[in-house]
Amino acid sequence: MAFSVSSFTLLVLFSCFATFLVCHGFPVHHNNPFHHRRHPRFASHNYRDALTKSILFFEGQRSGKLPSSQRITWRRDSGLTDGSALHVDLVGGYYDAGDNVKFGFPMAFTTTMLSWSVLEFGGLMKGELQNAREAIRWATDYLLKATAHPDTIYVQVGDANKDHACWERPEDMDTPRSVYKVDKNSPGSDVAAETAAALAAASLVFRRCDPTYAKLLVRRAIRVFQFADKYRGAYSNGLKKNVCPFYCSYSGYEDELLWGAAWLHKATKNPTYLNYIQVNGQTLGAAQFDNTFGWDNKHVGARILLSKAFLVQKMQSLHDYKDHADNFICSLIQGAPFSSAQYTPGGLLFKMNDSNMQYVTSTSFLLLSYAKYLTYARKIVNCGVTAVTPKRLRNIAKKQVDYLLGDNPLKMSYMVGYGPRYPQRIHHRGSSLPSMAAHPAKIQCSSGFSVMNSQSPNPNILVGAIVGGPDEHDRFPDERSDYEQSEPATYMNAPLVGALAYLAHSFGQL
Repeated sequence: MAFSVSSFTLLVLFSCFATFLVCHGFPVHHNNPFHHRRHPRFASHNYRDALTKSILFFEGQRSGKLPSSQRITWRRDSGLTDGSALHVDLVGGYYDAGDNVKFGFPMAFTTTMLSWSVLEFGGLMKGELQNAREAIRWATDYLLKATAHPDTIYVQVGDANKDHACWERPEDMDTPRSVYKVDKNSPGSDVAAETAAALAAASLVFRRCDPTYAKLLVRRAIRVFQFADKYRGAYSNGLKKNVCPFYCSYSGYEDELLWGAAWLHKATKNPTYLNYIQVNGQTLGAAQFDNTFGWDNKHVGARILLSKAFLVQKMQSLHDYKDHADNFICSLIQGAPFSSAQYTPGGLLFKMNDSNMQYVTSTSFLLLSYAKYLTYARKIVNCGVTAVTPKRLRNIAKKQVDYLLGDNPLKMSYMVGYGPRYPQRIHHRGSSLPSMAAHPAKIQCSSGFSVMNSQSPNPNILVGAIVGGPDEHDRFPDERSDYEQSEPATYMNAPLVGALAYLAHSFGQL
């Protein structure tokens, strides 16, 4: 046989290298209905720089054993025994915000939105595509560990109340690394279905570049969704004293079941999920007039995602979701008959005092994605007598992102490390305390509060972090103790990654 061992080895190596290139090198370009041939000549912001930084931020939130490629170098290994309280391996994943707890509910939502960002706009990301994939994989590797045992999900590591009683670096933490789970006896359909959505969405990200990993993700997503649907209940019922008020499931679990089914339908093409959506959509709240999209309530996201199946994939049975999505769009249009959104005097979408910027980033992403679907289908949105075009949706999204990046009354960028003026005292333990390199000795639990309460700028720049943002009057005190306005969170950045990729591309920066 002429085909030698060495020839076979070369073929295998070439095949592996080709997979590596798709996953690690050249981006896969997706068909894009708004691929601009001519770019606008002037952009008020460097969206490419903001995109790079928005992804870099996730490296500052990493828990576990950090890789040699770690770019935020003031961080070190942490949480290396996580899971040992229940004799499981839960090392890795992300700290959600400025504390040292790993909350599974927002981590899963972050993963879903990072994945959706890549699925919609990854073909435009050029060199940042691989960094975005690595940010997703850091989360999915952890979510696979958290779902390793059937009908069980480990949904939190760390006692939040005891963690919050300390102001210490993750590398120093000595608070209890308690492990909390949902199972058949104490169900959590919300966190389970969101985890299924995250695994399913991520499987699509890796489908071409790492098909073995993608299959593992989608198989796990199917199993986790079955658990979510079979054993119904909100996770904050059984774990109330541990997850509330931090990440209580205020909106119930129906939205996550619809959202999870939508992602599994997209990832598997199995008609079972389409049937599930058709049969259960109304009872799961498909037509509700709730127009807030974030880590807790997924209804709006599910409507936009399912409207894509109608507008782009021409699935006529989902035509109602175009109407449901249009209702959300009309709620944002000032002056339209059903407008309900509030804006600050400076023009920022304002939903609530606590971490408002998460709604700005998630809404901007949905607007740009929906504009893409409408453009493909050559449709518009009718808000009474007001005709809303895809171009208008893009302009609204751009205005929100531009405000975030510094076009606001304070001329303040709400992304740390971007622009000439940005928050100096963010509510973040690792950023505010001296790094391990600068101060190798342990900083005790309560010792850090003298720093937390001080006016000194944070010594470690958490590049790319987006903070909660200004109040309803465009005011921002830049106070470290003000967690509502000064704390960053992974789920604020995740949807912005997609929005920035689109804007950077549309202005010829990528």
